[in-house]
Amino acid sequence: MNIHIDGSRHRDDAERVILASIDEFVAIRRDLHQYPELSFQERRTSGLVARYLQSYGYEVTEGVGGYGVVATLSRGQGGKRIGIRADIDALPIEEATNLDYSSRNPGVMHACGHDGHATILLAAARYLAEHGKFDGTLTLIFQPAEEVGAGARKMIEDRLFERFPIDAIFGLHNWPGVTLGQFGFVEGPAMASVDQALIRIVGRGGHGAAPHEAVDPVLASASFIIALQSIVARNVDPLEMAVLTVGSIHGGSASNVIPESVELKLTARAYSEAIRDKLEERLPALARAQAESFGAFADVNYRRGFPAVINHAEETRFARRVAEENFPVEQVAKDFRPRTASEDFAYMLQQRPGSYLFVGNGDSSALHSPHYNFNDEIIAPAARFWVRLAETYLS
Repeated sequence: MNIHIDGSRHRDDAERVILASIDEFVAIRRDLHQYPELSFQERRTSGLVARYLQSYGYEVTEGVGGYGVVATLSRGQGGKRIGIRADIDALPIEEATNLDYSSRNPGVMHACGHDGHATILLAAARYLAEHGKFDGTLTLIFQPAEEVGAGARKMIEDRLFERFPIDAIFGLHNWPGVTLGQFGFVEGPAMASVDQALIRIVGRGGHGAAPHEAVDPVLASASFIIALQSIVARNVDPLEMAVLTVGSIHGGSASNVIPESVELKLTARAYSEAIRDKLEERLPALARAQAESFGAFADVNYRRGFPAVINHAEETRFARRVAEENFPVEQVAKDFRPRTASEDFAYMLQQRPGSYLFVGNGDSSALHSPHYNFNDEIIAPAARFWVRLAETYLS
């Protein structure tokens, strides 16, 4: 990219301007938090985002890949084009924070911080529109339906990159347990792929007092769950990563009845496509073999989810240098490790070079917890990072 970083440029001015209006953006974030919307239902959220962007002076396109919003702003004669993405959807979780601004939509919650991600990008958008010094085109992407792994793909299918050409794309995610406001960068695999399996182990129901007259799918399921980890221990290279998790088991309704079947829901995660293929091969085979060893049989529905987030080296190094030149040394993590959670930003990185980075949410509850809360203190430093990244790339 041949991009030169001048860390002194407007550093104090950007910080001062963003902090001067921080109360406004905290209010925006908490408003979004109170009215969360599930994937592909983000009508209010996208409308609100679009109105703010229009008021800042961006050219705004709504309805991209569902409720996606894309805002563009061009200056000068430069031909460089950068994209920055934030997600906007919420989760089907009943909030348990008891905050004054808790969700008002029963059973729906911003438990992953997408309200914060959108607000960070709005704060950066306003500064860049009013004070930004750049030469080229800035494209801001507010993506729906990340939580179901479909929003990025839908936007791409709606010709996102043909309609809004960019040279590189960047995104970020807050992360609980990482020092508040600290930035983390990972070259190569940064987040795992995720696939799902629905397994129904079918036996023959009977009386709990006469198990010999039945074929117990509960016992077969228990054996399969224990054997499942042998895939990671014995079929996956010890230097590679794989995670197999049984998140749901359902079978039977009474303590004295052997049920006819048991249903299990699993996720499989990996960084490499080769390991992903191996999991898809071995998991169904093991389920069927374990079931058959008890006289039962297994019906397996294995569905591919979305791929691993693979950060491009040059863009990741560039983003890290921006952070190192514009923030105190302790605010840039030295050895930030990949995460085994998943992100459909992976699809965008398959289309364009770029990087997905992380910012610490401090000592908060975990993502997807009903007690999770995005830390508003992240808004200003993360917005300032986007400002510096965009200005430097488009310098």
